[in-house]
Amino acid sequence: MTLRRSISVAQTCPIKGDIDRNVEAHVRLADLAAGEGAQVVVFPELSLTGYEIELAGRLAFGEDDARLSRLLDAAASRSITMIVGAPVRLDGRLYLGAFVLCPDRTIALYTKHRLGAFGDSARVDGVVPPAEATVFAAGDRNPLVRLGDTTAAIAICADIGAPAHPQRAADRGAAAYLASMFVIPSDFDADSGRLARYAAQHSMVVALANYGCPTGGLASAGRSAVWSPRGELIVQLPPGGGGVAVATETPDGWRSATVMLSDVRAASG
Repeated sequence: MTLRRSISVAQTCPIKGDIDRNVEAHVRLADLAAGEGAQVVVFPELSLTGYEIELAGRLAFGEDDARLSRLLDAAASRSITMIVGAPVRLDGRLYLGAFVLCPDRTIALYTKHRLGAFGDSARVDGVVPPAEATVFAAGDRNPLVRLGDTTAAIAICADIGAPAHPQRAADRGAAAYLASMFVIPSDFDADSGRLARYAAQHSMVVALANYGCPTGGLASAGRSAVWSPRGELIVQLPPGGGGVAVATETPDGWRSATVMLSDVRAASG
């Protein structure tokens, strides 16, 4: 019997540099995604620290960092793969990383291939983050992720700007393309349109995980989403707030679900 795909994106509202509290939020969102049957949940770029470039050196993770243990516990207990973002130090150099935390407690690491920068027009509180290349090195790690009886590929933000990146994922047999992003409002239409086209072009499910609040001095567009292999929007979160969106493959097509943290608080209160 074919194990059908169920993919979730988590939209987070990080606390600047507070890894302990951000881990707690990741666990809560993973629990919501697992409750909707998701096999994998993708978090935004640098989700464990926020998009705080100036803090990357001080907060950087190692490959087998003890701070990941709570997340590994969550992945194992909920039988869900978590893809979480963090600065990573490897051989003395800093990278923008996405840890793949699997239910069997194994860890893989993707490192961002194509570094980006925001222009002055992006500022919201007087400061624009430094260009990523002034802090990070470009990476080349590119593991595939098990997704049911298929595999998925990972991208981090500016990686999606190079069409060769999703093409390589498709060439490797990936049936899904999981984009860990930080998209500001002025860039959202272009980035989401690009991801929808990749979905249709390569017949892949495509996911976009974005922040639901400002981070690093910049506004976020929110609107985390999943597109079908035909490039059709399956599910999307609102512009603001934290929550999860889940797209599940069924014999009758794709089923969607969204759960916002505000809804959970209201229900429990």
